[in-house]
Amino acid sequence: MSAKVFTADDAKAAKITLAEEGKGSQAVHDLVTAYRANRRTGSANTKTRGEVRGNNKKIYRQKGTGNARHGDKRAPIFVGGGVVFGPRPRDYSKKVTKNTRRLALRRVLADIIDAGNLKTIDSFSIADGKTKSFISTVSAEADPKKVLVVAKSFDDTTYLAARNVGWATLVTADSVNVEELLHANTVLLVEDALETLANRTA
Repeated sequence: MSAKVFTADDAKAAKITLAEEGKGSQAVHDLVTAYRANRRTGSANTKTRGEVRGNNKKIYRQKGTGNARHGDKRAPIFVGGGVVFGPRPRDYSKKVTKNTRRLALRRVLADIIDAGNLKTIDSFSIADGKTKSFISTVSAEADPKKVLVVAKSFDDTTYLAARNVGWATLVTADSVNVEELLHANTVLLVEDALETLANRTA
């Protein structure tokens, strides 16, 4: 198993559509923004003066004390009182169209190929399921720093070998996203994943 650099001509031969020069940057931005927004829980919550625990009893009489006029102790100006205009549970999720997703994938793949960071290998499997074997196999093909291995599928022993390696990630071709591709310094693409990527960029 030896890796070779994947070029634009190879992409054309594999029927993988790449974005034209100057197109797709905004699509990448929109998609990554949506990924990050969709990970937000939106569960931050504060209580208004109507929700804070306590009664509505007036804390002291209206006149004659020399103090300001106050009602109950749940007012926002008191410690332990309600919060004015505080965060409430909300949905941060954003929707991105299929065409935008497709264009973003084309743009990122084109940039990775232009930078020479995409390599193809015939097959990828760790038969013994050992982390040491996984590290030696990947290190022989790429710099062991932020490596993304993309294949049509992986067997259980390969997942087992890779699960404790922080600088490498295994992902299938039908689920790999733009953010994962951008994060990787080197992408190892197994040849059985070419057809899936071609369909996703078509």
